[in-house]
Amino acid sequence: MRNVERMKIVLGLSFLLLAAGCASVAKMESGERTLGERLAVTLDGDWNHVNLPGLGPAQVWTMEGLPIDQLLIYSGLKDGEVVHARDGNSKSKDFAFRSAMQPEEIVTMFEGMLTRDGSRFRLVKLEPATFAGKGFRFEYELVRKADNVRLMGVGYGAVSKGELFAMLYSAPRLTFFARNQPRFEQMARTARVKPSP
Repeated sequence: MRNVERMKIVLGLSFLLLAAGCASVAKMESGERTLGERLAVTLDGDWNHVNLPGLGPAQVWTMEGLPIDQLLIYSGLKDGEVVHARDGNSKSKDFAFRSAMQPEEIVTMFEGMLTRDGSRFRLVKLEPATFAGKGFRFEYELVRKADNVRLMGVGYGAVSKGELFAMLYSAPRLTFFARNQPRFEQMARTARVKPSP
């Protein structure tokens, strides 16, 4: 089966799930938004917050619609919390955040999460960056197992007061990633962590 046909099937299934009432989508207006309790960003563009049951601790956003592009937002993940939804399969490895993790370890944790389904991950770059204070930025490639689509991704992360704040954006390498990466990068540059209440 060709990649285009697979993508059409996956898109069709996604729309069926939305139509069946298993998910809700909320349009995110431009301007400053607080995500979770402490992460604030300034939005520019038509982001949509997708609320699907059982997704785990990350907020899931999209510009083009799932599964074309996906933005995962972690707003204050605490020590010991996993970065993915638990699937109840005792054979699946869990990937949990630890507050003492270094940037390389956090990226490895996200790699584990993104490849739990058999997808293939390759880290392209990891560097310090200004994100929610002092943080890091990484670029990666992911070949999605479900449809063999090659995705490009970029992520930002920072640990503040023992909590993880991170944003990971991915989309197909051709067309979609290049189209929306600048908006994601701009939003990530505005990220700041508010003081604890």
